[in-house]
Amino acid sequence: MTMPVHRGSSLPAAASMSTETVTAGPAVPEFADSALYLHRELSQLQFNIRVLDLALDPRVPLLERLKFLLIFSSNMDEFFEIRVAGLKRQIALDHEFVGPDGIQPRRALAEISVIAHREIARQYEILNRQLLPELAGHGIRIVRRSQWTHQQTTWVRHFFQHEVAPLVTPIGLDPTHPFPLLVNKSLNFIVRLEGVDAFGRDSGLAIVPAPRVLPRLNPLPAEVCNGGENYVLLSSIIHAHVDELFPGMRVLGCYQFRLTRNADLSLEPEDVEDLALALRGELYASRFGDAVRLEVADNCPPDLTEHLLRQFGLAAADLYEVKGPVNLSRLFRIVRDANHPRLRYPVFTPALPKVLKQADDLFQVIGRHDVLLLHPFESFAPVVDLLRQAAKDPQVLTIKQTLYRTNAESEVVDALVDAARVGKEVTAVVELRARFDEESNLSLASRLQQAGATVVYGVVGIKTHAKVLLIQRREDGQLVSYAHLGTGNYHTGNARVYTDYSLLTADAVLCDDVHRLFRQLTGMGKELRMRKLLHAPFTLKRGLLELIAQEIAFAEAGRAARIIIKVNALNEPELMRALYRASCAGVQVELIVRGICCLRPGLPGVSENIRVRSILGRFLEHNRVYWFAHDGQPKLYLSSADLMERNLDRRVETAFPITSKRLQARVGGMLQLYLDDNVSAWLMQPDGSYVRATPADGAEVHDVQAELLDRLSTVESGDVG
Repeated sequence: MTMPVHRGSSLPAAASMSTETVTAGPAVPEFADSALYLHRELSQLQFNIRVLDLALDPRVPLLERLKFLLIFSSNMDEFFEIRVAGLKRQIALDHEFVGPDGIQPRRALAEISVIAHREIARQYEILNRQLLPELAGHGIRIVRRSQWTHQQTTWVRHFFQHEVAPLVTPIGLDPTHPFPLLVNKSLNFIVRLEGVDAFGRDSGLAIVPAPRVLPRLNPLPAEVCNGGENYVLLSSIIHAHVDELFPGMRVLGCYQFRLTRNADLSLEPEDVEDLALALRGELYASRFGDAVRLEVADNCPPDLTEHLLRQFGLAAADLYEVKGPVNLSRLFRIVRDANHPRLRYPVFTPALPKVLKQADDLFQVIGRHDVLLLHPFESFAPVVDLLRQAAKDPQVLTIKQTLYRTNAESEVVDALVDAARVGKEVTAVVELRARFDEESNLSLASRLQQAGATVVYGVVGIKTHAKVLLIQRREDGQLVSYAHLGTGNYHTGNARVYTDYSLLTADAVLCDDVHRLFRQLTGMGKELRMRKLLHAPFTLKRGLLELIAQEIAFAEAGRAARIIIKVNALNEPELMRALYRASCAGVQVELIVRGICCLRPGLPGVSENIRVRSILGRFLEHNRVYWFAHDGQPKLYLSSADLMERNLDRRVETAFPITSKRLQARVGGMLQLYLDDNVSAWLMQPDGSYVRATPADGAEVHDVQAELLDRLSTVESGDVG
């Protein structure tokens, strides 16, 4: 018997967490067969493909379709910089890791190459055959060289001579000018030359790096165009005038290319005395990591592509010949600047719960009862306002906060700086190793230190990924604590596009757990026992395994048993095996996994009772929710942690319980919206592929993000999506 979660239904309050593992009945198979698991990187590729497919969705506004195509490009860049680079590094160091899927790195790279070549070719086909013509129909054009009018040609020549040529450094290739060391993902040209220069050199080849300080996409002025919004690529400008960079020589060919390098940082914690200093050096070095991919224009002659491959130590499988700009991410400027509201998602205003609308004193409101917010449908402003109020309030003594991804100039950091400057005890746990945000985090750490805050960098070798804030305030002679716990980052920009939960609470036990967590992060000592909070790397995985075991026991006793988990990724072997055991015991398992999922649903005798869906839409699904039926007394946790080995074993993470019946019902109702979605959902198949959900004939259409916008926010124009 299973217990359904009905839309908007009231769920019973969660029982307290048992400290003893529940025995899950008779022994079940250990599920060690590698055929039961998917390879992590291949699963991530499937996610990227789903993102690309949104560029073809006619229900998505045109500029948003372009954005999804560019996100695919950006995702693939990171995929090669980190995941492909990691597999190549394992092979180079003869230290190959094989996961539960049993796939060796060499085989994985071969399969990745086939899929990536196919999908990147499809990306350019979508761009050239569909998106660019449709954009041109709305007056948004990238004007090719062959289309330039006389006026445009004159403007481009002036722009080249005055803005580009002074910044270009062409490099002829000869014994005194060896092949230059090129920056990761920079735009470059290989040029074939004929003739002898002033010094008698005739190597025949040169490299022209495009100036990195110049935009790759430049707007043409209105006076040289017949209406619309017109752009010209920097690559086209350089290509048209490359002969001017080599006076007296004949240019026989000019071809753009881009090199992708290993961008992962490889700090060895035991060898680091000053993490910030070491990270600054590593950030510089990462711009020149090992080569992993070469992109060239599809008209580049084979002998030149082979020359480039030899220079970078790459194989033919690492070559990607593309029909267009080698860095599509630069086209984001069109999405950002184009003045066409009808080609975008409608603007909306995040809601503010009634209890907060007239609140002058947030401490008073939170002191009465917990406040749960779902961003971006509900505003992130109360979190920032709480920090601002704390910074100004003379009764506030201390503020402690973890910072994983934010911005040195953000409102959050501004409030912490203000608090430190007026003498409050401010402690910030800044995670310097947040991938691709390392430089920003170094900057904000420096700013906080200059203001007088205490800045620590967490625990050596373990990233601090938890999102927690603790404020301690003196009230009537006693210290009272307030906390914010979230599933997302303290980044106000992300809060507009990521779906995340925020809990504002004055629960004394939960706040004390947060206080203990900060003590562990900033000080030293044995693990501190938490009464409500589950935290990695200590109790979170064990707690989840216990909760799954309890559902198995309930199912085997013929009682209500159901699990709903919403995360961004799932690849932790012990948890996957536990979910397989739950399925075999009759537990209905609903997994809402946006990205990587290495578990296979629907396998006979193994996972018939497991369903996996991925939700992709306007907003990036980012919140993590763990819901267990628990025989009619649900247990519900919101968390910063995905169900990945790194999150549960090598990161500081938190999962915080929601025990209020009112809030449990609210989260339960939202989970059901995700399970009902038949527009934005992709249903995972046993082989690891995905099928887009479609409403049956005559069935009601359910789009979870549109429904949440309709329920919680104010849409200012048009229909959503």
